[in-house]
Amino acid sequence: MKILAINGSPRKDGNTAVLLNRVLDTLKAKGFETELVQLCGEQIRGCRACGICKKLQNKKCVYAQDIFNEIFSKMLDADAIVVGSPTYFANMTSEIKAILDRAGIVNRANGGLLKGKVGAAVVAQRRAGADFTWLSMNTMFLMSGMFVPGASYMNIGFGSDKGAVAEDAEAMRTMDDLAENIAILLNALNKAK
Repeated sequence: MKILAINGSPRKDGNTAVLLNRVLDTLKAKGFETELVQLCGEQIRGCRACGICKKLQNKKCVYAQDIFNEIFSKMLDADAIVVGSPTYFANMTSEIKAILDRAGIVNRANGGLLKGKVGAAVVAQRRAGADFTWLSMNTMFLMSGMFVPGASYMNIGFGSDKGAVAEDAEAMRTMDDLAENIAILLNALNKAK
């Protein structure tokens, strides 16, 4: 089974990547295939509400001048999707917002392509605002009929300087617990098929 993680941070290999890699490392050790996509500086536009995806129903966004369709194709191939973002003014980055908005619309336009997959959000923050960011990202998963596993706390880590979140011991335990629950859920869903 495949796990896709999407790093919505403009900072490559920063705190958000540390959290996502912790989840992926735990899952990889359990035999899952993993991939990390880092948006890091990619220009991704938001949904234009043109409705063409609903007319074409080809599992793509008609706007093909950015990497959205490539990422959405990876989302469709994955059994679980873990999305990460730093907290920017108490919300996710505009890049990950664009990915989630467009994924949600293309998903719905094509009859619910993401339904039954596992989705989880992780958030890196310096000081505050992560709760709302975490809930906002999970909303697309829930509205798409995906399964959202819990952990031992909210999937949030604290750190200011690049890589500092690795020193947040509770966050690292939470990422391990999230990975454990993703594995349990995926195995149960696979068995139910």
